[in-house]
Amino acid sequence: MRSLSRPVVLGLAWSLLVAACGGAASSPSVVPDASPSGTLTIYAGRSEELVGPLIERFESETGVTVEVNYAGTTDLAATILEEGDASPADVFFAQDAGALGAVAAEGRLAAIPASTLDRVDARFRSDDGQWVGVSGRVRVVVYDTRVFGEADLPTSIDAFTDPAWKGKIGWAPTNASFQSFVTAYRMLKGDDAAKAWLEGIVANEPKVYEGNDAVLAAVAAGEVEVGFVNHYYLLQALAEDAAFPVANHFLAGDDPGSLVNVAGAGILTTAPNPVAAQAFVDFLLAEESQRYFSTETREYPLIDGVAADEALPPLSEIAGPDIDLSDLSDLEGTLRLLQDAGVL
Repeated sequence: MRSLSRPVVLGLAWSLLVAACGGAASSPSVVPDASPSGTLTIYAGRSEELVGPLIERFESETGVTVEVNYAGTTDLAATILEEGDASPADVFFAQDAGALGAVAAEGRLAAIPASTLDRVDARFRSDDGQWVGVSGRVRVVVYDTRVFGEADLPTSIDAFTDPAWKGKIGWAPTNASFQSFVTAYRMLKGDDAAKAWLEGIVANEPKVYEGNDAVLAAVAAGEVEVGFVNHYYLLQALAEDAAFPVANHFLAGDDPGSLVNVAGAGILTTAPNPVAAQAFVDFLLAEESQRYFSTETREYPLIDGVAADEALPPLSEIAGPDIDLSDLSDLEGTLRLLQDAGVL
């Protein structure tokens, strides 16, 4: 597996790229009617540490040469739009549904066969069949167990704008999953309410970190008392240290802060190797790969018959806010709102 060394476009340039890049006219289907071969190019918004071993196994099992461009999901989505028809990418393996939806909205993702889509519950795939979720994650509030008990935490993300939380919050506002949460908040309550929430958190002087893992580490170190992250970061830490002094707090099911999002994959309409691309997407939904997500990345598997980590509540019991993940595509509006609220 080789990593491509390619420049990526900053997420804050997203609005310029959307304005500059037109969508493709159609979304042809990928027909998985041949054995994969040749070279597959993946644009991966997942970290190499998390998914590198999985990609290496695909390479080993199929004989396909895989080249991977690892970068931020938002940056890669912007890069795909900037490259247009000249993109060398076959697969966009994104950290969240919002970026997949944005690329699909520009006509850059092909239709995935129903035989692949139907392996996943309808709420975790594109209504138009242009991307499919491969693992699930829930937004949670991690908290310092040396300071709080579960009953001490509020049931809504809105409560953290209370001045009582001043100086106690850690967040990673440049993270794609956080930005998808903000997009979900906008969809549920409107831009004005989302901006008011962001300004309320800013007024509480949160400490800013580069990613969810850094937020979690800050809670464990006592730098902050709570943090906004995805559920699986804590489980990974607990696997290494059972005494890790942090716990996950799941918010109320209909709260924006309990968003159930997915990492997912889409195949570009301009993919140089669509057969290998389809084989890779199917590989991600195979039982062995789904068990990898459950046991190694501690995310929720999305196909029937593969159990999640026993420390997690079943995904069927986490309703999440009532939104269509395909609609989390307005990254441009979310980035603008984050800037207007003084977050970025």
